[in-house]
Amino acid sequence: MDSDLIILATNWGYSGDIISFCQSAKKSGYDGIEVWVPGSLEEMNLLSKSSISQNLKLGLLAGGSSSNFEEHRKEYYQSLERGIKLKPIYINCHTGRDYFTFDQNAELILHAIQLSKESGIPIYHETHRGRALFAAHVTRNFIEKNNELKLTLDISHWCNVHESLLADQKETVEIALSSTEHIHARVGYAEGPQVNDPRAPEWNSAVETHFSWWEKIITRKRAEGKPITILTEFGPADYMHTLPYTNQPVADQWAINVHMMNELRRKFGNK
Repeated sequence: MDSDLIILATNWGYSGDIISFCQSAKKSGYDGIEVWVPGSLEEMNLLSKSSISQNLKLGLLAGGSSSNFEEHRKEYYQSLERGIKLKPIYINCHTGRDYFTFDQNAELILHAIQLSKESGIPIYHETHRGRALFAAHVTRNFIEKNNELKLTLDISHWCNVHESLLADQKETVEIALSSTEHIHARVGYAEGPQVNDPRAPEWNSAVETHFSWWEKIITRKRAEGKPITILTEFGPADYMHTLPYTNQPVADQWAINVHMMNELRRKFGNK
């Protein structure tokens, strides 16, 4: 396994505590974890100790939740400031809201860029539904107005938003790929942000399309001599499809994410 390929586990959907999560991630072969910035000093200390004890690299998620911009900005700034204290290898932001104005979301992005420069910690902004970068054309507008904007590409969201595998927006996708520093490896399709099981042959086209996008990012980052961070982020029910009446998930979330980790290593780990 090449040292420049760093694959991280998500605790989204994990039922145990942070200690057992770190143990499970290490046992499954992950290089690190990506979790939300904890809300208390006690939780921050436990996260730090748990990840260090398993020799796992730490990536963080930060953001705000309020629908009021002033409150949201406060939450977002505090989340970033707490995250920086943990000295992660990066912070991934759920930035703003899709209904905030362009200038409001741009203000949040600019603040993060400044904090990144001051702290030396890379801070990225995720292409996520409901957030500032919820759609391809909207994200392109932000990039064209600020070339310091760096993305966490979760392009599965755009497949859902635009009801396609984005064949009609190739130029915009290329612009996004060139601005991406971190990847969320989930496979979307025209009617949703997550196929029910990427191992199933009916999803081969969607899977291959996503891997082709990721390969372009990985090739560029290797040429730049930069490490490559990827989160396997297939989610739990109800993000994962469920059976009617029982609400049982149609597949094993952890197993799918481990499969994605192994596929990413198989395709990109020996180059």
